[in-house]
Amino acid sequence: MSIYKFSVITEKNVEGYFAFCPELQGCYTQGDTYEEVMANIKDAIALHIEDRMENGEEIPQPDSVSLTLMEVAV
Repeated sequence: MSIYKFSVITEKNVEGYFAFCPELQGCYTQGDTYEEVMANIKDAIALHIEDRMENGEEIPQPDSVSLTLMEVAV
């Protein structure tokens, strides 16, 4: 069994939580609580990796991750 590390972005809005993994295109999920969305994205990432492995595809690993909130006046 291999261990992989991925970045996960979570967003909260009035409908709940949304999470996605930028390194794995199309790997996203949602949940009513933060705990639920984190469990869901962990499962989604695992399934995504398993699918890539079965198809002989590369599993990307980030070198570094940076996240910044920026105010923009319009």
